[in-house]
Amino acid sequence: MLRTMRAGAARLAVAAVLAGLGSSAGAQNYPDGKPIEMTVMFGAGSAADVTARQLADGMSKQLAVPVVAVNRPGGGGAAGYTYVAQQHPDGYSIIWNSNSISTNYHAGILPFDFHAFDPVARVAVEIPVLAVRADAPWRTLKDLLDYAKANPGKVRVGNSGVGSHTHLAASALFAAAEADEIEVPFGQGQAVVNLLGGHIEATVQLPAAVVAHVKSRDLRVLAVLGSRRASVLPDVPTADELGYSVALDMWRGIAVPKGTPRAVITRLEDAIRDTVESPQFAAAGDAIGFTPAFLPADKFGKLIASDDARLGNVMAELGLKKR
Repeated sequence: MLRTMRAGAARLAVAAVLAGLGSSAGAQNYPDGKPIEMTVMFGAGSAADVTARQLADGMSKQLAVPVVAVNRPGGGGAAGYTYVAQQHPDGYSIIWNSNSISTNYHAGILPFDFHAFDPVARVAVEIPVLAVRADAPWRTLKDLLDYAKANPGKVRVGNSGVGSHTHLAASALFAAAEADEIEVPFGQGQAVVNLLGGHIEATVQLPAAVVAHVKSRDLRVLAVLGSRRASVLPDVPTADELGYSVALDMWRGIAVPKGTPRAVITRLEDAIRDTVESPQFAAAGDAIGFTPAFLPADKFGKLIASDDARLGNVMAELGLKKR
């Protein structure tokens, strides 16, 4: 019996070694002619989707295999994160992620945090902005915030969903001004539609969602809620410039399920770097309203961790933290 157990253990050990060798060889040959699926947590045609498809096109050329963007909206990103976290860590399922991994977790929407993924690379930075209708009585950010302070509950601010980055940015702004507002969560694209229809007084969105309406003179952007001005709205000051200490940039990047081989991550990282640093991607950023901002896996991982702690603290101060 003992001899049989030892023989069985030996066979298992050999099998494990062979499996490890096979996995290592597979990682070295990645992507080995197989398509890669990129989960996008927002609907087709959204700013995040358009940017993701620009990235996917560039990566396809660099990797010589199709990188296919697949929309999996729902739960403010929770549906997409949950799907990819459950996939085999082999590099064939990647996610177009953002600060939302932290805001969703701290808001109690996701049962897991950023540790469920391995970072690959930061791709871009987008900066939330606050917009009102062009015919609104508020010409400046101070006008709007003073009105909100004098009329509690009269300013409804649309965001992209409970626990979203735009929800957090709007809440942080009104808290910094000690003004009262009502946060109204909407699905994809609906916040801007409701602002144009006069159903809310303001919205906080990413530039791509509002810039066309600014050009058509239907909307006016009162402030940028990031660390610097938006390139597509160069004349609009930041909230910080106007005396309100709010700077909540949104990063976007690529992550993979935890345990993905390092060789695979490096291959993806190289393809992303070449894409993000290309003139074509820079031109797309100018048109859509994002800033290409490549960071490699190690630095991206440190950014995610520090940002998670910062966002958790901000959400706790605002009463939005659930876990």
